[in-house]
Amino acid sequence: MSFWVKTNRFIKLYFPNYIWDIPNYENKVYLTFDDGPTPEITEWVLEQLKIHNAKATFFCIGKNIEKHPVIFQKIIDDNHVIGNHTFNHVNGWSTKTNDYMVNTNLCQSKILNSGIKHRNQIPKLFRPPYGKIKPSQSKILRKLGYKIIMWDVISYDFDTEISNEECLNNVLNNVKSGSIIVFHDSVKAEQKLRIVLPQTLTFLKEKGFVLEKIDL
Repeated sequence: MSFWVKTNRFIKLYFPNYIWDIPNYENKVYLTFDDGPTPEITEWVLEQLKIHNAKATFFCIGKNIEKHPVIFQKIIDDNHVIGNHTFNHVNGWSTKTNDYMVNTNLCQSKILNSGIKHRNQIPKLFRPPYGKIKPSQSKILRKLGYKIIMWDVISYDFDTEISNEECLNNVLNNVKSGSIIVFHDSVKAEQKLRIVLPQTLTFLKEKGFVLEKIDL
């Protein structure tokens, strides 16, 4: 493939302020879902996770929280973790830092004002859309207490040019203890996710992995 699926260790060393994986000796891995909540797919994802007794982290877009508060609440009620993915899924590289922060803060306000109990216990997790963020944006976010969560393995479930099998193998061939894995609960990824996620969950359980939420 022409793109990277597993994040190179040199990238991780070059950007040490970002969290790319969470090394551990308990065989824990961390499924993450970007871009929801989405009516077409998020509730189905929650059902699949429940079947496998798996926990995950959902990096939500603020405008989708605003549009679909009931689905957002279901993520919380199922005891998964919420992360900030900006309000409008903005590209940090092409956005002024002040505008980026306004957009991120707006998303965080939607998270905190959506009926969550014990708001002060919510971890401040942030994932930049497209993985693109300027150093100036990163610096401000980290000063505000955010952990910037990147990934160790990406499924490319959103890519219409790869097959379901390739998408599945992107995960199964690269996962290891501590991996942070990216899926998307979005319309664009729905077709692949419905095929790949159940197989991924079954494989990980059979291999003895523990599927945990990120709680740093």
